[in-house]
Amino acid sequence: MPESPRDEIRRLRREVERHEDLYRRKHAPEISDYEFDQIRDRLQELEAAHPDLAGPDLGIGDDRSEGFEQRDHAEPMLSLDNTYRREQFTAFVERLAGKLPAQGLHFVVEPKVDGVAISLTYEKGVLTHAVTRGNGFRGDDVTANIALIPEIPRRIKGAPDLLEIRGEVYMRMEEFARLNAEREAAGEPLYANPRNLAAGTVKLLDREEAARRRLSVVCYGLGACRPSAFRTLSDFNQRLKAWGFPTSDLFTVADGEDGAWKAIERLDAARRTLPYPTDGAVVKLDRIDLQAVAGATSKFPHWAVAFKFPPDQAETLLRAISMQVGRTGVITPVAELEPVLLAGSTVSRATLHNADEIARKDIREGDTVRIQKAGEIIPQVLGVVLDKRPSDAQPFDFESRLRELGLDATRDAEEAAYKLRAPSREMRIRRLMHFASKHCLDIEGLGEAVAEQLVDLGLVDAPTDVLSLEPQHWALLDKFKEKSVDNMMAGLEAAKSRELWRAIHALGIPNVGMQTAKDLARHFRSLDALAHAKLDNYIVQRVGKKGQELKSFDTVISGIGKEVANSLLSYFSDPNHRDWLKAMRKAGLNLEEAATTGSAVQAVAGKTFVLTGTLPTLSRDQARDLVEKAGGKVSGSVSKKTDYVVAGEEAGSKLDKAQELGVAVIDEAGLRKLLGE
Repeated sequence: MPESPRDEIRRLRREVERHEDLYRRKHAPEISDYEFDQIRDRLQELEAAHPDLAGPDLGIGDDRSEGFEQRDHAEPMLSLDNTYRREQFTAFVERLAGKLPAQGLHFVVEPKVDGVAISLTYEKGVLTHAVTRGNGFRGDDVTANIALIPEIPRRIKGAPDLLEIRGEVYMRMEEFARLNAEREAAGEPLYANPRNLAAGTVKLLDREEAARRRLSVVCYGLGACRPSAFRTLSDFNQRLKAWGFPTSDLFTVADGEDGAWKAIERLDAARRTLPYPTDGAVVKLDRIDLQAVAGATSKFPHWAVAFKFPPDQAETLLRAISMQVGRTGVITPVAELEPVLLAGSTVSRATLHNADEIARKDIREGDTVRIQKAGEIIPQVLGVVLDKRPSDAQPFDFESRLRELGLDATRDAEEAAYKLRAPSREMRIRRLMHFASKHCLDIEGLGEAVAEQLVDLGLVDAPTDVLSLEPQHWALLDKFKEKSVDNMMAGLEAAKSRELWRAIHALGIPNVGMQTAKDLARHFRSLDALAHAKLDNYIVQRVGKKGQELKSFDTVISGIGKEVANSLLSYFSDPNHRDWLKAMRKAGLNLEEAATTGSAVQAVAGKTFVLTGTLPTLSRDQARDLVEKAGGKVSGSVSKKTDYVVAGEEAGSKLDKAQELGVAVIDEAGLRKLLGE
C-alpha cells in the first residue's frame, strides 16, 4: 500500500538523520550527495504541502564527537546549497539579482575540494584554535591534529584583532594511495576515499597515528573579522597568499552569470588532473557588503552556492561478490567486476559496504551494475541496470555465502557488519603480525612470511601462542637455522620487558590505538586493573537535581568516551581474551606500569606536558618517550590543565598561549632537570 504523507515524512526524516550521521560523524556515507539531496528535497516538498505534519528543522547536520573540547564559532559556519544543472544555477543568480542593487554581479569561483571544513581562529595574529563545523554554531576543537599540517601559519603579521579563516582539510591522492598500499600489504580493507580518511584523521584521538597520515589544507573563506578589514573575497584571497596560507591556484574572479559559468566549465574540464579530490565548483558573491544584503537561512548563505559536477559513471558486469576479512574479523563484501575504464583508470573491484547495502539495492551476481567514481578511489556500486538482469539471477544470500566459504560469522543487532565468531587463517595471520609489530611488542623478525608459517603449521592460533614457542618449534620453519632460532628467542625475551601500553595495544582491541593504549596504561597502571574495569571507571553520568533526568556524560579519562569504553568492556568479557591475558602473564610479560620512584620522576608523574619548537638534542619522539616513561603525559595543545610547555627554537603559538595562560615554560635543560638527569 502507498505510504501516507505522515509515514513518508517520518521515514524520510529518519533517513536524513541516518545519512547525516554516516557522513559527518562516521565518515562512511552510503549514498552520493545527489541521492541525499533528492531525499532532503522530497522531505521539504512534503512538509511544505503538509505543514501540520512538519517536524523541527534538521539543521545542517552535526560532526561533533566524544573526546573533544567544543568551541563556539564567532561567526556561524554554514553549509552550501547544492545545484546540479545550469537552470538551477541561473535561478540562484536571478534570486541574487532580485535582492541586490541594480549593478553588475561579480563572483569568485574556485574548486570545491572534497574534504572536511575547518575554521582557524587567529587572535592578534596568533593561531589559537582550529574548530570543525560541528552544527554550524559550535564545533570540536581539533587544534592538536590540525597543528600537524605544516602549511598552516602559526603567526601572521598585520592581522585584525580577531580573524576566522575557513578552509578545507583534505588528503592528496598520492598520500591516499600510499596509505592504501600499506593497508593492502597488511591484508586490511582499503580506505574508500580521501575525503572520509581526511575527516577521520582530523578526529583521531591517537595523535601519533594522525601524524603518520599527511593532511593538506586549502584556505578560502572569511568568518569573523574584527575590526573589518576586507572589501571583497578577492582582496581577502590576496592577503591569504601574502600571509603564506595555501590557496587554490584555480581561484577565479568572474563577471556575471556567463563569466561564472565559463569558470565552472573550466574547472569541470580540469578536475581529473588535480592532485586532490574535488566534486564541484563553489561560486560566491565577491563583495562582502553585498553578502550581508543577500543574507542567509539557518543552513545556507544566499550569496554562495556549490555546483556539483556529475560523477564519473560506467556500466559493467558484476562477476561475483567476494568476502574480505580484516584483522578484527569484520567481513566486507566486494564486487568483482568485469574491468572497465572509469575516470582514467581501470576498475575491477568496488566496495559493497555491508549486507544491508546489497539487500537495499538488490544487487545480484551476474547483474549489470552502474558504478561511480566521484572522488572515490575504490568506486561504489550505485545500482543495478534491471533491463539487463539475467533471468536466472538469484537474490544474494549473504549468510548462505558465508557458510559456503566456511566463515562462521554473526552480527549484533546494532551493527551493519558481520564479524567472525572464530578467526580465519587470514585473520590469525594479521592478528599475529599486529601483536609483534613495532608499535606493539616489537618482536624483531616476526613479519608476514614467518606469521604465515606459524599459522599454517598449527603452531599459533591466538597471537599469544607465540610467547610459549620453544627453539624446537622455531626450527620447523623454512630457512630457520640455529642463528635464526637464537635471534627469535632473543626477540621474544626482549618483548617481555616492553612497556605496559605496548601489551595493551598488542591485544588489538577495537577502537584502541597507540595513544589510547598509553592513556589506559597511565590511568589503570596494570593490565589486570584494566581488564576488571567497569563502565563507571570510564564514564560518569550527570543527572538532574532529583536524579530523574539524564543530562550528560563526563569522561574519567580524557579522550575515552562511551564508544571506546564499550569496546573495552566487550573485549575483556570474552573468555578467549581472558585466556590471552593468562598466556601473557604466564610468559612473563610486563603487565604493569613502571613504578615512579625518586623525587625527580615524581616531579613528572601525573603532569601534562606540551612540546613545541626544535629542542637542541632531543627529537620530539625522544622527548615524548622520556616524559611518558617517567609517568607524565604529552598533549598536543596548551590549556589551563597543562603543567609545563617545553619550548625549543622557533616555538610557535603554543608558547604564546602558555604565556597568556601563565603555564610554566621550560627548555630541554629544564626537562632533563625534572627527569633527574
